Amino acid sequence: MDNTTIYRPAYIRVIERRMNGWAFRHGEPFINLYNFPWLSQKDLYATWGTSMKKVAIELFRINGGTQGYYLADLKDRKYYYCGVDFSSVKIKLQEIGIMNSSKDV
Repeated sequence: MDNTTIYRPAYIRVIERRMNGWAFRHGEPFINLYNFPWLSQKDLYATWGTSMKKVAIELFRINGGTQGYYLADLKDRKYYYCGVDFSSVKIKLQEIGIMNSSKDV
């Protein structure tokens, strides 16, 4: 696993704040145990009763739109600022109990 690989549930979204706006990262599917069809980002957010625009507003509220990486938990409606480095995303996922802290993961 390289430093840019993370494993997370579909309801946890990684979003980057750049100078010109929000970059909603899609990622690649790792496993699909139930053979659910892969949804577009717009449809995925709608599945959880929200939209990319609403999430961007919530992310802006938590840290004033500071540049860097954020996490959005669409299921529980929780939002987190991670930091300016992508490695901070892994740290935040560990802090909130989503990702194992083992180096083997």
